[in-house]
Amino acid sequence: MDYLNVYREMISLRGLTDHTVKSYSTYIRSYLDYLHTLLHKQPEDVSWDELRDFIRWLQKERALSDRTINHCISQLRFFTMYVLHKPWDPTQLPMRKFDSFLPFVPTQKEAELFISTLSDLKPKAMVALMYSAGLRVGEVCSLRYRDIQRKNMRIHIAHSKNRSDRYAVLSQKALDILTDYWFAYGRPSGWLFPKQTDPSRPIDTFYITRHMRAHEESLGWEHRLTCHSFRHAFGTHLYENGTDLLTIKNLMGHK
Repeated sequence: MDYLNVYREMISLRGLTDHTVKSYSTYIRSYLDYLHTLLHKQPEDVSWDELRDFIRWLQKERALSDRTINHCISQLRFFTMYVLHKPWDPTQLPMRKFDSFLPFVPTQKEAELFISTLSDLKPKAMVALMYSAGLRVGEVCSLRYRDIQRKNMRIHIAHSKNRSDRYAVLSQKALDILTDYWFAYGRPSGWLFPKQTDPSRPIDTFYITRHMRAHEESLGWEHRLTCHSFRHAFGTHLYENGTDLLTIKNLMGHK
């Protein structure tokens, strides 16, 4: 059996995105490689003790976080049930507890300084949208020209994290920056931020991450900002300015 391809086929039936299927597949690929190179066993012949040994090996060799280990256990469960068609006993491989930490949230002055000092209009427009509308980086990268509704001052977000559409606020400042970018970068009419090497595809998320890291260095700042920092800052600053939590959750697309 081509275990990896069968796994991909089965998990794709859940209706997950290609990116999620690819991400989940890395856990099973590592597991199959481990069986082939170290145990010399087929998956259906693996014992619970050997499954636990694999988790210990991951922790030792890969230094993965407890949260990532839990993702791996979840995919081992799916693989066992839907590829091997064997029962899964959760008492044999428990999920790990993990620490939760507050994310770094820049102050309003820090966020505005960071955006205003970006010289390249493309990353400037992307960060401005993340901050002013509380968008995820993937949502910004996937925006199309038609999603910017200037008349209603809102942004249409298609197929977000929960595979649902929603509207986000469009501030005048973000629109002004976005308009400058649009004229400077050839007036894109499809993807708002097309990939440079292939305009038929949206830009990769690492583009903005790379520019943010470089800009932090140019400002002499410690590396603390992530794309999600600006989404958190959006909600935090709205709340500090008197917006109620329910409105903030609705604006950020939380259920």
